[in-house]
Amino acid sequence: MKLAESLFSRRRFLNGLIGVGWSGLFAYLLYPLCRFIWGHSEIEPESIVLKDIAIPSNGEAVYFRYGARPAFVFKSDTGELRAFTAVCSHLNCTVQYDAGRRRIWCACHQGVFDLEGRNVSGPPPRPLRRYYVERRGDDLVVALKKPA
Repeated sequence: MKLAESLFSRRRFLNGLIGVGWSGLFAYLLYPLCRFIWGHSEIEPESIVLKDIAIPSNGEAVYFRYGARPAFVFKSDTGELRAFTAVCSHLNCTVQYDAGRRRIWCACHQGVFDLEGRNVSGPPPRPLRRYYVERRGDDLVVALKKPA
């Protein structure tokens, strides 16, 4: 039994499918462009407390999240704890602590930073963001500004 009138004709249904497909493709291509132009705001906390974290020994680094971004802390040869963002200033790749060569290295484009976070070679235009670290018992307090 065939209906005399249906709600949608085949043509209208296929045109709707094609329209939805084009709209999805347009949104897929437009989203990264809008995010690039207007950016996105990430609220970085003033400080965080790392509880029950293994304090790194010489030659080791411990990675953690500072807000929405990866970061790491390591112990220098003098015994000072240093923390930096683990995001390269070139194209936001994740950097790695290389204790053997005494450097911080970005594998994406061979960017090299010294243990103070300064860019030494490669394409990174700026040094790594440094965080201040304070040890309180078994916990580490990592902050944007030096604690008073």
